[in-house]
Amino acid sequence: MKNSILKILPLFLGGILFSQNFQDSIQFKKISDEMLVNSTAYENLRDLSLNIGNRLSGSKAYEKSVDWAVYKLKEAGADKVWKEEVMVPVWERGKESLQIKDKSGQWKSLKMLSLGNSEGTKGKDIEAQIVIVKTKEEFDQLPDASVNGKIIFFNYAFNQKFINTGQAYGDASKYRRSSASWAGKRGAKAVIIRSLSSSFDDVPHTGMMKYDEDDTFKIAAVAIGPKSADELEAMLKTQKVFAKINSNCTMKGEILSHTVIGEITGNKDKNVIVVGGHLDTWDVGDGSSDDGAGIVQSIEVLRAFKKLGLKNNHTIRVVCFANEENGVKGGNKYAENIRKNKENHLFAIESDGGGFTPRGFGLVMNSDKRKQIQSWKNLFEPYGIHNFDSQHAGTDIEPMQPLEVPLAALIPDSQRYFDIHHSEEDTFDKVNRRELILGAVAMGQLIYMIDKNW
Repeated sequence: MKNSILKILPLFLGGILFSQNFQDSIQFKKISDEMLVNSTAYENLRDLSLNIGNRLSGSKAYEKSVDWAVYKLKEAGADKVWKEEVMVPVWERGKESLQIKDKSGQWKSLKMLSLGNSEGTKGKDIEAQIVIVKTKEEFDQLPDASVNGKIIFFNYAFNQKFINTGQAYGDASKYRRSSASWAGKRGAKAVIIRSLSSSFDDVPHTGMMKYDEDDTFKIAAVAIGPKSADELEAMLKTQKVFAKINSNCTMKGEILSHTVIGEITGNKDKNVIVVGGHLDTWDVGDGSSDDGAGIVQSIEVLRAFKKLGLKNNHTIRVVCFANEENGVKGGNKYAENIRKNKENHLFAIESDGGGFTPRGFGLVMNSDKRKQIQSWKNLFEPYGIHNFDSQHAGTDIEPMQPLEVPLAALIPDSQRYFDIHHSEEDTFDKVNRRELILGAVAMGQLIYMIDKNW
């Protein structure tokens, strides 16, 4: 009898597992069908992008987007919606220009953008000879006389050899973030950087930079497009070139603003599952991909759960974070508040990679949790989701990591994202409806599994 039971047991357990997978696959299909047919995400993104537009923290447009998010979460069926107070920095760009002069003696204007959070020239012309370097190592080897009083041009190119363009972005990002401090400490007048872009066009990209606390003089930092960068390098190989920078950008303290939060209450307990994106954008383009897409996808998850009548065990909370782009004040404040309120968070996922076709999830959690999610891979494969090996999460939810909250990021196809990221090219027309919605489908399916099994 014992041997008979041992023979039957694997078949019995296998049957249970098959039944569970079958039921889960049915729910996956329901979530997918509902979103692909009835989703409001694309039209919500159209409204946010075209009727509000770019929405830098501290701007009037951002405050309009706060009201928009409150309305859309209520419309989606949230049981509760509220605004979480957070102090955010105010940075204003103002008028700006960059001109160069070669041996012809004629000034030529270049397309440019000041880097976010940088100080400008207070509306005065800063003129100096350009000195080019490719890397930080090359810069460090320059004699002081070649830096002092000059404008340093860091022409570090986006590494096209990386298949995952996020790796190239991470590789080049130190030049945007820190070059002004490196050069300012050695007496440079300003810095120009090559934009962090996978494209070969002439579109400049902005993004946050940061001065060191011991910087005694905060020099201007501007970016130019890849085409201008290549042309400027070619000129510098044969002659002296001078630059004239005039910019009015500056920090103007902080103001009170808000992260927007909506949730559907758990039927079993008050443990929280977060899905979110950041509501703010840079002040160019309309922020459809960074990160309007993540906002409308997160709201769509809530809408679909309510529409399908899925009885979630735990509270599912949509968080539209404030101030990801130039301070992460929203993410830090949210983590601070859940610690203070002693809220137990089971899981958090952020979408901040654009509205492109989803490929997988980045997983930042202990090995047992990661293996459990990876064991669901067969359920996701029919939807094109296959990458469960990456280990990174969104900037806004990373402050929850010290609280040991398992974190995840939606990973869309990355090939086009850094063509448009932080530039005037980040516009609604770059987003495909089905690709956007499939990202929401993947997040909804993962949240369904987390809610059911954790």
